[in-house]
Amino acid sequence: MAVADFRVWNHTRAAIVLGGSQRALRPEVALRLPAGTGLWERASGGGAVLCGPWMVSVSVALPPDHTWAISVLEAYRQLGRVHAAVLAGLGVATLLVPPEGVERANQRWGGGARWACFGSLAPWELTDGEGRKLVGLAQRRQGHGVLLVAGTLCHAPDWPLLCDALGFPGDAAWLQRRTVACDALADRAFSAATLAEQLRRALARELWPPERSLLAI
Repeated sequence: MAVADFRVWNHTRAAIVLGGSQRALRPEVALRLPAGTGLWERASGGGAVLCGPWMVSVSVALPPDHTWAISVLEAYRQLGRVHAAVLAGLGVATLLVPPEGVERANQRWGGGARWACFGSLAPWELTDGEGRKLVGLAQRRQGHGVLLVAGTLCHAPDWPLLCDALGFPGDAAWLQRRTVACDALADRAFSAATLAEQLRRALARELWPPERSLLAI
């Protein structure tokens, strides 16, 4: 039987990742990018993501019969739950946004930048007590399995870079208010490398059988 697998990594340079519905924008976005900034596309939907040294990313591949893959919402809930537990252990208190709270949470911030992943909330993403987003989730479902992805803001991103490249320079200040980074919330010094390592350990415990988990950590 197929087993789940995952990858956790720190980004070393800035890159914009377009959502599946934004592929047609690639040529014009490429023209606006500063030298040295990457431009990628992802198969999952959602808005553009600004990756960089400020972010830790997670990809989880699930076989279709995995308990996490029962439904779209269950997959999001499980991955959000793991992130919340790991962040709590690092001194970062977060809230998971349940499906019934998404519309109210988005209305709290007005229209905003829906073209950006961190410009709105989806079920089981993570915020602080003021409703500012720090962990974004996405997924792609096919017959042979499910791919889950997550991005955590460890430090404040370069929002003007993203907004200028996508053609919405006026949205940078709004995104700065709408989001928050872990180092601004933590009750101790916060390290992206430590978060990445703790997420690896937590996902190994959750997803892999005991005999494989021992090798993973």
